[in-house]
Amino acid sequence: MPNPVISGFHPDPSVCRVGDDYYLACSSFEYFPGVPLFHSRDLVRWTQIGNALERPSQLPMTTDTHSSGGVYAPTIRHHDGRFWLIVTVVAAGENVLFTATDPAGPWSDPIPLPGVHGIDPDLAWDDDGTCWCTTAGGAQVRLDPLSGRTYGEPHQVWSGTEGALAPEAPHLYRIGDHWYLMIAEGGTERGHAVSIARGPAPDGPFEPCPANPILTHRGTHHPVQNTGHADLVQASDGSWWMVFLGVRPGGGTPGWHVLGRETFLAPVTWADGWPVVGEIVDGTPPGSFGDDFDLAGLRHSWISLRSRAADLCTTEERPGWLTLRARGASLDERDATFAGHRAQNPRWRARTLIDPAQGRGGLAVRLDERHHYEIEAAEGRVQVIARIGPVRTVVAEHAPPEGPLVLTVENSERQDPGDPCDGPDRLFFGVEGVGVLAGLDGRYLSTEVAGGFTGRVIGMYAAAGSVHFDWFTYEVLKEGTP
Repeated sequence: MPNPVISGFHPDPSVCRVGDDYYLACSSFEYFPGVPLFHSRDLVRWTQIGNALERPSQLPMTTDTHSSGGVYAPTIRHHDGRFWLIVTVVAAGENVLFTATDPAGPWSDPIPLPGVHGIDPDLAWDDDGTCWCTTAGGAQVRLDPLSGRTYGEPHQVWSGTEGALAPEAPHLYRIGDHWYLMIAEGGTERGHAVSIARGPAPDGPFEPCPANPILTHRGTHHPVQNTGHADLVQASDGSWWMVFLGVRPGGGTPGWHVLGRETFLAPVTWADGWPVVGEIVDGTPPGSFGDDFDLAGLRHSWISLRSRAADLCTTEERPGWLTLRARGASLDERDATFAGHRAQNPRWRARTLIDPAQGRGGLAVRLDERHHYEIEAAEGRVQVIARIGPVRTVVAEHAPPEGPLVLTVENSERQDPGDPCDGPDRLFFGVEGVGVLAGLDGRYLSTEVAGGFTGRVIGMYAAAGSVHFDWFTYEVLKEGTP
């Protein structure tokens, strides 16, 4: 199966090149810090260098921010010696713009854009320095990106195939003698697609490509589905490439994807002045991840729910340990104290050493407040808990010895051929030295069941008092690993 170049819950990719370096930003929704940023020299191997929105002043989210709300669809560009990031902050009900001289940060406080309406804003500059902002649905307006001021009323340019669902994710480019406007359409589910049009000026008029959609996997057996929300970039050698999101559904019918929408890469050639998208390029599967919490803060890839207060999530209270102090009483609550790492592989094992003597908490696999599984420890008791929609239940319980213990969770993929009703995988929760306490059907932690725009996040949480974690490991497992 082709691999994504950035796997696991990294949707809505936007990319730009500066010299021989490429920078890419993704959506982050209700997680904080927001908008992960990646660097690459070859478009295939990516390293996270930071998060653009790492201060509450940049990303104000509260318990009113619902799951799959928060932050939508950034566009990252480099112009006039500066990086520009424009994004929809759904939590604040507005589009905002950030700037930085170094994409690793720090990024500026937000520049409000009261005259920019709609989601998925894009930025493009013409030869005389005029900045054009285009949003979902094909609305366009001239913009002063330094002040946030717009000029005139937004006007409609091109919104894709007539009657098509959800024309969004616009990106405007000057390529050769033409201006190209590329969009996603068909919705971000199985009907997702990419279409493009071209015209003589940034505001058109635009003629659609006769071969639209230029990318879609709908109605095929391709293992990567829901392909769309794309961005184009030209490499330093003159070649062209497309990054786009897709999912890898598993199990029977209708197919469940659990890792979220991931970032894929494909080559692009040109024929008669139109882009032609080639086969998906194999990426570099992410390896194992571990953290012993010896640094002063958390690494870039750790994400929390809506905010991360220093007094609730710290590596400084107990040196060499991560201390989480409870706020919400469980992962059912929007203000739960949680530190998670995106699941990025079809087969994996996560482990953590927990000291619950001063509280209650554990190791969880989360999709949202209504869909999560966890193994939870308190002094003298370990429980496996399942929350599926309106139902929350304890599925197993064990009385371990006193003191710190190692909690584990791993999954096993469905093996073909199987029943068409089989889910994509099973999740097994246990205590090291004791064994597996429960195995749970993975379909209930999938987008097809829960809805929304995110993927599984594996992490630690506190539900009462203070809970300490000495280390965390995420191990990639191969098929057939016992």
